[in-house]
Amino acid sequence: MENITESLSSFFSSIFNGVGDWGLSLIGALVSLVIGLWIIRMLMKAISKSFEKSKIDKTLTPFLLTLIGFGLKALLFITIAQIVGVPMTSFAVLLGGIGIAIGAAFNGSLGHLASGVMLLIFRPFKVDDLIEVNGELGFVKEISVFVTVLETFQNKTSIIPNGTITANKIVNYTTKGNLRVDMPFAIRYGTDIKKAKKIVMDVLENDTNVLSFPEPRVAVNNLGVDAIELVALPYSNVEDYWDVYWDSRQKIVEALVEAGYEAPYTQTVVTMTK
Repeated sequence: MENITESLSSFFSSIFNGVGDWGLSLIGALVSLVIGLWIIRMLMKAISKSFEKSKIDKTLTPFLLTLIGFGLKALLFITIAQIVGVPMTSFAVLLGGIGIAIGAAFNGSLGHLASGVMLLIFRPFKVDDLIEVNGELGFVKEISVFVTVLETFQNKTSIIPNGTITANKIVNYTTKGNLRVDMPFAIRYGTDIKKAKKIVMDVLENDTNVLSFPEPRVAVNNLGVDAIELVALPYSNVEDYWDVYWDSRQKIVEALVEAGYEAPYTQTVVTMTK
């Protein structure tokens, strides 16, 4: 009976000692995790401020901050695993298995990550550029690891996966620094074409939102069935595009009406035969 009691006492003592040691390691790991995450947050704030003060392209900033954050957190988790006592060989096998599982689950996300890297390497656009992609038109506000953020003219925030961008046509309106605003209009047959062109040119030349270079132009675009179709071709800065598109168009209409030009109407030619 005494032998059994001694055996049970030794068994429970070894369990309590093991639990105590493991519990201390776990507490130490939790404390290290909290402190480590706080240090990483402070480091990321400092790095972000240094990026703002430096001459690093702001297109790269969100991407680099994300990668640095991932790297620091991965290093923290490896350190905590060592504190708990997980062997590095076992940890490497576990990490590899988790990586395979995550890769299979987030196959599309990894594609977006690769597309984000391509966007930063080939630079079809950068932050603050006006682009059109996937049916969205807006200014680029951020190029992150997985998505690109656009701000549209309606003040909507459009978040587009990077894989969708690289798989579709990209139109960059900012590359040349200015945009041509095509504004078609029409006058009746029998009216003075030269006078109409001069009226429109005067409007464009006196419009502060229209660039003097490249020079604006007014030309005959087509001889329609019911009217002579002309087109005004002013250039504007990217930021003033819609001001020219809407306001200058209105000024052209008002100037033509004031000069006595009336809107074209449908014409029907009747030929009398004997």
